[in-house]
Amino acid sequence: MTDTPRPVGDPGENEPEFPAVPDDLSSLDDLGIEVPDDLSELTQPSSEPDMAVLITQIAGAEPLAAAASLAGLDLDAVPTEVGALAVLRDPTGGGPDAAAAALSQVVRGVPLVQVTRKGEQLTCVRWSDGERGDEISPALLLGGAPQTVEDVLTGYAKVADLEGVVASGSIGRVKAMRMLASAARKARRASRGKPGKRDDV
Repeated sequence: MTDTPRPVGDPGENEPEFPAVPDDLSSLDDLGIEVPDDLSELTQPSSEPDMAVLITQIAGAEPLAAAASLAGLDLDAVPTEVGALAVLRDPTGGGPDAAAAALSQVVRGVPLVQVTRKGEQLTCVRWSDGERGDEISPALLLGGAPQTVEDVLTGYAKVADLEGVVASGSIGRVKAMRMLASAARKARRASRGKPGKRDDV
């Protein structure tokens, strides 16, 4: 046994010898490994949102799904205590803006809030009658929101696990028109304070 230090790079008798890393990585091509020229995307967050939700004042998931069906939108309507949520199935591209514009045109006079989530960042924008409005603070929005709203927006709750969810694709256009017409009649009767009166059609 000797105390003489082993030279660096000199493997012991029973130690495996690892090959040196080459300066030129082109030899990795022989192994079928492709090294991209631009690795910046590994450190930059995606520009596409992870989730897009439309917070509405529509009372009930089924009427919201019906309105979305007429607008040609693919989403899941989630009931909450303050109004139904429209969770888009495809939040990428210009989908969230197009959905907010289309839905707010179908239910004119009923404003909504579009919420998009990228990572942990929320962006909240008001929409009314097809027009984009001003941004509002996520803290202000979530401050008075029911727990269901917060759970959906933060990703804590999965739409598939919630009760009462209605897919817009499950409601045909004819059924959707009948449902919305019935809801409009009920709303008019309620606003006139005569729930027993039948509106002329």
